[in-house]
Amino acid sequence: CKKEIDQTEDKQKELQHKVEGQDAHIEDDEGSIDTLKSEIKALVAGIKDLDKSVAEATEQRKSEHEEYVKTAADDNAALDLLEFAKNRLNKFYNPK
Repeated sequence: CKKEIDQTEDKQKELQHKVEGQDAHIEDDEGSIDTLKSEIKALVAGIKDLDKSVAEATEQRKSEHEEYVKTAADDNAALDLLEFAKNRLNKFYNPK
């Protein structure tokens, strides 16, 4: 009977030790979870900032493109006008 009591006490101590070890793992894992949550929050904030920057850059590129298209059209119109003037002057100074 005493032998059974000793075996039961030994098993109880062994199980108690395992439970304590598991509790330590749980605490470590909870700390890791908290760290990961804060890292996720920081990454989400970074993504939002990046999305905002991308939207601003896209808007800037659109306005710059519109300005470029207008400038290119103006340049082409000026070239056409210069070509027309050149032809007129050529006809005036070099009549056939």
